[in-house]
Amino acid sequence: MKKKVIKFFSIASFFLITVGAVAQTSKEKKADKSFDYYEYVNAIEIYEKIINKGYKSVNTLTKLADAYYFKGELKTAHKWYEELFIFAEQGGHKLPSEYYYRYAQTLRSIEDYKKADEYVSRFAELEKSDSRGILFEEKKDTYLKEINAMIQRYDLKVLPINSVYSDYGSSILGDQLVFASARETEHGGRVHKWTNEAFTTLYSTVISKDGSFSEPEPLDKFGNAKVNVASAIFTKDGKTMYFTSNNFKKKKKVHNEDYYILLKLYKSTLNEDGVWTEAVELPFNSDNFNTAHPALSPDERWLYFASDRSGTLGESDIYRVFIEEDGSYGTPENLGARINTEGRETFPFISKDNYLYFSSDGRPGLGGLDVYMAKLNVDNTFGKVVSVGAPINSPSDDFAFYINDKNRKGFISSNREGGVGSDDIYFFQVVDCKQQIEGKVFNTSTKEPIANATVVLYDNAYKELATITTDAKGYYLTEALDCNYKFRLKASADKFLTAEVSTVLGREFNVSKTVDIGLDPIVEKIEKDDDLFKKLKLDPIYFDFDKATIRPDAAVELAKVVEVLNMYPKLKIDVRSHTDSRGNDAYNMKLSDRRAKSTIAWMVKQGIEEDRITGKGYGESQLVNKCANKVPCTIKEHQENRRSEFIILNIE
Repeated sequence: MKKKVIKFFSIASFFLITVGAVAQTSKEKKADKSFDYYEYVNAIEIYEKIINKGYKSVNTLTKLADAYYFKGELKTAHKWYEELFIFAEQGGHKLPSEYYYRYAQTLRSIEDYKKADEYVSRFAELEKSDSRGILFEEKKDTYLKEINAMIQRYDLKVLPINSVYSDYGSSILGDQLVFASARETEHGGRVHKWTNEAFTTLYSTVISKDGSFSEPEPLDKFGNAKVNVASAIFTKDGKTMYFTSNNFKKKKKVHNEDYYILLKLYKSTLNEDGVWTEAVELPFNSDNFNTAHPALSPDERWLYFASDRSGTLGESDIYRVFIEEDGSYGTPENLGARINTEGRETFPFISKDNYLYFSSDGRPGLGGLDVYMAKLNVDNTFGKVVSVGAPINSPSDDFAFYINDKNRKGFISSNREGGVGSDDIYFFQVVDCKQQIEGKVFNTSTKEPIANATVVLYDNAYKELATITTDAKGYYLTEALDCNYKFRLKASADKFLTAEVSTVLGREFNVSKTVDIGLDPIVEKIEKDDDLFKKLKLDPIYFDFDKATIRPDAAVELAKVVEVLNMYPKLKIDVRSHTDSRGNDAYNMKLSDRRAKSTIAWMVKQGIEEDRITGKGYGESQLVNKCANKVPCTIKEHQENRRSEFIILNIE
């Protein structure tokens, strides 16, 4: 994706003013012209010759560093940005704030994150309203830990179909992987002066059932050697293709008024003979800005893309446009500051489970373009943006993310080290994140372990998952559980009160989380007319509104009463359910009686004989404070009256 032209010129103009006293050589002017026309390979060659001969200026160092930066060669760009900052400091030149950010990005490419963070902080001080600095300040203490916590989540490997040239972008058409490649073709030796490689064209390779790939072949007629063609996507029926290309008409490239060849979106359909028809330019393109890298929503009603059109927050933003029933298009809309920053947002992808994936260099990351994701809500808003993490992301540019939700396999493009060419396609498989919970069940009074205690594992909705018995040392260990979920553990043992704890597993792979559980011994003497609710210091027994069903949290407390009943086989109790004064008197009496009977039924179901438990509801007839009908009271005062009692009738 090309840089935003207007923003770049504003910086370039600054340097022309500040170094105006230094006469440019004819070679420098020639290099500047190549640079301005995105002919970075030529520009780099000339700037390096000038510098090697001993001539340095802010202009030459800036544009040489930028040329490498725009080509995605961040490590080499780092070398020249470092030279630039040293030269500027020695000569008293003040650099625009943007160069603090670019320098920081290249520092990340060599994994010098401490120094990179220092320069982003300096950038944030200079540009207090820039979202890149704001986002960094919010996450500066945690972003690296969060990114690296995902490092075992993906099994990543470079594909064998890559060439020594640029290969990137992935979409699926039936059993084929379609991608863009700059590999040499039969069309001749024309090269793109930005990259010094051939123009990209679309290729396809068949994916076999065993996961192997056939030899890539050009996709039908889309091997136009005079312009770049890339980022193809397909509708579910495989009959419509959207793709990115340099501006062309009748197979000839089209320049804008500044002699730039911008990027546009095109559409082609498959005819009855199985041939792709002549591409049609989409109506929201323009000769004045870039529109590129399409993506379809799962229902194929929205087309997402990247653009630097008017209204863009940064160098490029993610947009979307509605596709009408008749195939026409609505008005493109910017996804806004929730997704976009003052940096580059590009290469959107929407998964079938409605997550937006995109690449950005405007957020805290490992360097270059990193991949981020955000949930697409049912109301078309977006959730929190988070990094996909390592190893999908690297210190280099990572982009064109694709994932199949069903088999959790996908592709990512990157110019990281270890690849075959300048850009390469990597295959990944999502690995299940698992953790175990372990710990000891112990006596809270003596701190001694409790052998043969029962630990019941539940999910957050109280669905029972497993029952574990502690060993002689009170130790328990669960099975492997999914990361990032909440679980509940209920421990019980003879002559001890039941206890429940909850815990949330993190994102770390293949680790165990320690959760020790203390049980209180039942040692307090009980007598006739005692209320077990008070003796056992139970939590309130809550019911849902207008319901008498025993809730999971109430069951934990009632289990403690059952334990006492089991300890004293002849003990009999009377269950008394009370309400507060709010509501109709008769209604409250019936509701409390239903709840008392439901409580009794639950304990009988746990194995307690029916003749050992009596009970009924008392409604609001036995209030413990002044809060009768029409008496103003606080919520807390009313809660004192909403209670359950478990009165001991007989022990022997």
